[in-house]
Amino acid sequence: MYQLKNYLILFIKGIAMGTANIIPGVSGGTIALITGIFERLINALKNFNTQAFRLLGGGKWKEFAQHIDLYFLLAIFAGVGIALISLARIFDFLFSEYPVFIWSYFFGLVMASVYFVGKTVSRWTIPVYISFVAGVVIAAGLTFLNPATENSGFLYLILCGVVAVCSMILPGLSGSFVLILMGNYQLVAIDAINDRDVGILLPVLIGAVFGLLAFSHFLSWLLKKYKPETIAVLTGFILGSLSILWPWKEAVHMKNASGELLIKDGAPVVERYMVSLPEAFNTEVMLAMVIMIAGIATIWIIESLAKPSQKKTKPNS
Repeated sequence: MYQLKNYLILFIKGIAMGTANIIPGVSGGTIALITGIFERLINALKNFNTQAFRLLGGGKWKEFAQHIDLYFLLAIFAGVGIALISLARIFDFLFSEYPVFIWSYFFGLVMASVYFVGKTVSRWTIPVYISFVAGVVIAAGLTFLNPATENSGFLYLILCGVVAVCSMILPGLSGSFVLILMGNYQLVAIDAINDRDVGILLPVLIGAVFGLLAFSHFLSWLLKKYKPETIAVLTGFILGSLSILWPWKEAVHMKNASGELLIKDGAPVVERYMVSLPEAFNTEVMLAMVIMIAGIATIWIIESLAKPSQKKTKPNS
């Protein structure tokens, strides 16, 4: 019964990760870090190695499942899949009709997570503080970069797949946003998907698979050797990404070489957001602030619910 409850909680966390990936500028890795499954997820992905394939090829299913933490991954990615399928339309509607309110909620959510993730750092030393500041500067700096020009070269497409999937894992960085910066968002996420262009999608997929496995090894190594510094950098990434989530902003839309707006699913593609302030302190602003507080409260509740679970699982770790 406890196992079932545990996997149900993981499934819900997967839904939260999938929901985050729907939101422009938000990474599922942020939610993984907030909900305490980031390190386990990285280690599970890292274990897709030669030993895993030997176990699978030898018919040792039970050992294979234990080696890659299969049931954990199934619970998480089932939740991610359900969220992507069922919530995409809902969020499209919310962003279209109530953008300030939905941004307010996620701003509060992510802002609170900076504190709750940061407090998991065991010791704040000078290198840890430097790592935190570096994370903030990198994440914030990315929002001011101008997108590169489109490049359909095979190796560059592989690089796009590597960088995009790595940024999806990293808290505070959005895979779609990085593709925009690399100049290939229209080529990969719009044209190639709509046209089922295997010549474009295949190298991106190769890069994504290779990047996911290789980067998970690298992150796992960092978390073992330099855990305080790594968590500090990731916390900085989250803080640096807050400018993207600020509720009051003006969207800058992508245009093609002819100066025409790029359209995906009937809506213009957002290149970046220009932060602004509300024109007046009115009812909308007050309600947005209440919703922002609700986002902060959500993280506090998640943390409160996680503590009893952590106490239960501690003897077995």
